[in-house]
Amino acid sequence: MLRRSNTILYTDRWAETVEFYRDALLLTVAFENEWFVEFALGSGAFVSVADAARSSIAPGRGDGITLSLQVDDVHAVRSELVSAGVEVGDAGVRWGADALDVHDPAGNRIEFWSEREVDRR
Repeated sequence: MLRRSNTILYTDRWAETVEFYRDALLLTVAFENEWFVEFALGSGAFVSVADAARSSIAPGRGDGITLSLQVDDVHAVRSELVSAGVEVGDAGVRWGADALDVHDPAGNRIEFWSEREVDRR
């Protein structure tokens, strides 16, 4: 039985990417050392940022990666990101949900989505 999930993002922009997840997305650090930081997403899910220069795995630079995160209100998340200085486009509708995409400093796509207001009854 699966108890825990961790997505590890290897990057050559380690310090900036850690700062983005910690300070812009306000994720809680669950573990850290000098080249690896693990952030809690909730319910046994984590995302980690690893310094590719200190590992045997090359940086992905966002190729083929999307972190899809369901949130209560995509529009509130957008406002928080703008306040944190993150470049953010407008939220749109995708697959019947409100959705917003941003990219971390390493180029990884992060999709925030929430159920549409009209669907919440």
